[in-house]
Amino acid sequence: MQFDSLFVNRFFRKIPLGINRQLGAFLVLLCLLGPSLAYAQEKAKVDSPNGQVSVLVFLEEGKIFYSVTFEQKSMLEKSPLGLVTNAGSFTQELSFVKSNTGEEKKSYTQDRIKQSFIQYHANTLTYTVKNSADQEISVHFQVSDNDIAFRYELPMWGETKGIVVERELTGYKFPSASTAFLSNMMRPMTGFARTAPSYESGYVADEPIANTNAPLGYVFPSLFKIGNDGWVLLSETGVGSNYTASHLSAIQEGVYTVAYPQAAQNNGFGSSGAQLGLPSYTPWRTITLGNSLKPIVETTIPYDVVDPLYKPSTNYKFGKGTWSWIVWQDNSMNYEDQVAYIDLAAAMGFEYILIDAWWDERIGYDRMEELIRYANSKDVDVFLWYNSNGTVNDAFQTPLHKMNTSFARKKEMKWLKAAGVKGLKVDFFGGDKQETMRLYEDILVEANEHELMIIFHGATLPRGWERMYPNFVGSEAVIASEMLIFVQDTREKEAFYATLHPFIRNSVASMEYGGVLLNKFLNKGNRQGQERLTTDVFQLATGVLFQNPVQMFGLTPNNLEEVEPFVLDFLKKLPTTWDETRYIAGYPGKYSVIGRRLGEHWYIAGVNAEKTPQTVKLQLPMFQGKKVLLYNDDKAKQPTLQTVEVGKNGEFTVTIQSNGGFVLTNHE
Repeated sequence: MQFDSLFVNRFFRKIPLGINRQLGAFLVLLCLLGPSLAYAQEKAKVDSPNGQVSVLVFLEEGKIFYSVTFEQKSMLEKSPLGLVTNAGSFTQELSFVKSNTGEEKKSYTQDRIKQSFIQYHANTLTYTVKNSADQEISVHFQVSDNDIAFRYELPMWGETKGIVVERELTGYKFPSASTAFLSNMMRPMTGFARTAPSYESGYVADEPIANTNAPLGYVFPSLFKIGNDGWVLLSETGVGSNYTASHLSAIQEGVYTVAYPQAAQNNGFGSSGAQLGLPSYTPWRTITLGNSLKPIVETTIPYDVVDPLYKPSTNYKFGKGTWSWIVWQDNSMNYEDQVAYIDLAAAMGFEYILIDAWWDERIGYDRMEELIRYANSKDVDVFLWYNSNGTVNDAFQTPLHKMNTSFARKKEMKWLKAAGVKGLKVDFFGGDKQETMRLYEDILVEANEHELMIIFHGATLPRGWERMYPNFVGSEAVIASEMLIFVQDTREKEAFYATLHPFIRNSVASMEYGGVLLNKFLNKGNRQGQERLTTDVFQLATGVLFQNPVQMFGLTPNNLEEVEPFVLDFLKKLPTTWDETRYIAGYPGKYSVIGRRLGEHWYIAGVNAEKTPQTVKLQLPMFQGKKVLLYNDDKAKQPTLQTVEVGKNGEFTVTIQSNGGFVLTNHE
């Protein structure tokens, strides 16, 4: 605080002596307190409605930071904020402008996520600073009871209309004793036909954060254990054509930062930054936290802070499907094998069949129309596979050059609608740049105009898309079932990954895994070759653990004769949409138990990745004192079905075999 000395002298001469002395003492005190009062002004705090989560935002030496506590325990230490654009930088020499607090409340229904009815209540803080050029920027926080969402809001800067955000300083500094559960970012233009990155890397589990130094960083979502104090899940949401998708850097000086796509993605085409027109805002960065894994599993924050971008053009129908390619592979792409899989879908009461790559060459458009009519006669609808591009990688499977331009898409989708196709699976994207985000959005928007649902494969993490795009019904973005066919290491780690997904990848978005494989050997002969190392009941459990509104299961026609009838009956009744999801028990990388409900029917499912059987005591108030069905493995790892009674106190003890699983359900 500064004063003009000439003004002060003149002011004091005009005041009586007694009053002069008192006022002088006051002004001296004010001068002494001035710096601390100014500093206090530059600090702003917002708490969650229940008071357990606190976010503090502050300036320090011209830089902006934030920190987070949960139940008064430090979850994020002093962590940086800031943006760099081509029209102005917000990294240093910042000064405080103002801060505002408020409240956000909303209720909504959503038909394709882990919960069907959501009530969202958050307290808000908007913290505004300016740089040395007097350009302003705000950081807007919304803090609910176990979640934080924040984004940057950019007003007009004079005559500036368009900018490019080049990078963020947004960082996360965890206490040094924290451990991480992370999947590394894939190197661009590597892997099959140079299609990476495709979010198909393995995971480190419980790794000390000091060791998490993968050169290209880690994908969202990212899970952290904060010593004995709790858990934190990081992700982002609200990314469409408006921005680039981001990931997490390797740790540097104790801090992870938000990182933009590598320049080499998509064959080097397109900017790594984000193009915005002012006024505008960035996507939401999300932080989910708690003293257990319950808030991590049950969070709906990816959907709470976004809204639908358009209305559905029809009443989209979700359900289960068959899929020849996953086990019978390319050779199954012929008319006769697809008839066999249509018949399998009809026998199981499934709604769909997915017909994969090469159908245009090996079946053809005319015979495909005939095949669709046959499927419809069996009350089965059709999804068709497409290659997303023809320019950014070397993927050669057809149909090719049908989805990467508006003209080609509209022509193709007109035929698809007329032929009666209900959905597409679009593959091989391989990038997170804004150019690719626009392609995702363009496909979704134009597909909705033709009443088509969309599944993305070889693709990025969905970021709020289930709510933003009404015809979006899932993405892979995970080491999915196809890698069980191709890679021995994935077969050996199938249970390990299955215990991670409910806490990480599937926690923030639908996950089109393509699982429930019941062949002992993952090939057409089912006699030798790629041996499945998990049990049949493990596979049933993943049908519950892995949430996606349209599930393409890896069944084969021979399963109708070779698998226990009660196993098939389970799959016939299994829902793919849910009203509620609940964390029951588990530890990422060891075992997981999740509960899901549709209407009055509960499914409690668990799997075990440990080398020995695990006996777990569960708290199941939904089954308190009731008789329910238990699908489990016996000691020989064969599937069993029995009726059991849960204790009047809601306790139930179950033994899960190694690489095995169980399901408890009241759906008879």
